[in-house]
Amino acid sequence: MANKILWAVQGILAALFLFAGGMKLAMPAAALEQQAHMSGLFLKFIGLAEFAGGLGLILPGVLHIREGLTPLAAIGLVIIMIGATAISGSPIPAVVGLFAILVAWYRRPALAAS
Repeated sequence: MANKILWAVQGILAALFLFAGGMKLAMPAAALEQQAHMSGLFLKFIGLAEFAGGLGLILPGVLHIREGLTPLAAIGLVIIMIGATAISGSPIPAVVGLFAILVAWYRRPALAAS
């Protein structure tokens, strides 16, 4: 039961980060700069990191290859959410980050096995 809940959390987080990262990668850098008042190149990098992190939450477990990458992806996404919380002041990135911490914590045995 707990494993199914964890997979559901991973799936939701993966969908969120794949969408958010994909949108950042698809949008023109100038449009990103206007919305966030940050460097477009930096925001493209964040989008790439979010997209890769979203893939890292799902693919290792589904393919049973390098499953220890899942907690590492979750930790990387936590770092991004810390920055997003600090910049935006919104509690939403903090909540998303807490869910990513849960994934990192409960998938850590896969990290030790790798």
